[in-house]
Amino acid sequence: MIAPPTNTQIWIAAGVTDLRRGFTGLSALVQTKLEQTPFSGQVFVFRGRRGDLIKVLWFDGDGLCLFSKRLERGRFVWPQASSGTVALTRAQLSMLLEGIDWRRPERTWDPQLSV
Repeated sequence: MIAPPTNTQIWIAAGVTDLRRGFTGLSALVQTKLEQTPFSGQVFVFRGRRGDLIKVLWFDGDGLCLFSKRLERGRFVWPQASSGTVALTRAQLSMLLEGIDWRRPERTWDPQLSV
């Protein structure tokens, strides 16, 4: 994915979204349900019912960008809430897109002192 600027806010739309929607439908959802402006430069992430597909809506200054990703195995980790938004950092978005549990990332090793 093309990386948004450093200070960009990233929002997950909690609950399930009908991912048959495109630019118009998702931007309308941002305005009505999330009460945000889709042309603000913020990133909005939506997940489908099965959990293996997400869509990312972002206004890059010139136009709306719509990215989608489907996992071949597993599901995207999503908040339990049925409505509202959850804010993410860029690192958490990166983990989400990789299929990693962004809520509780765990190290694969413990750093040790080398004294």
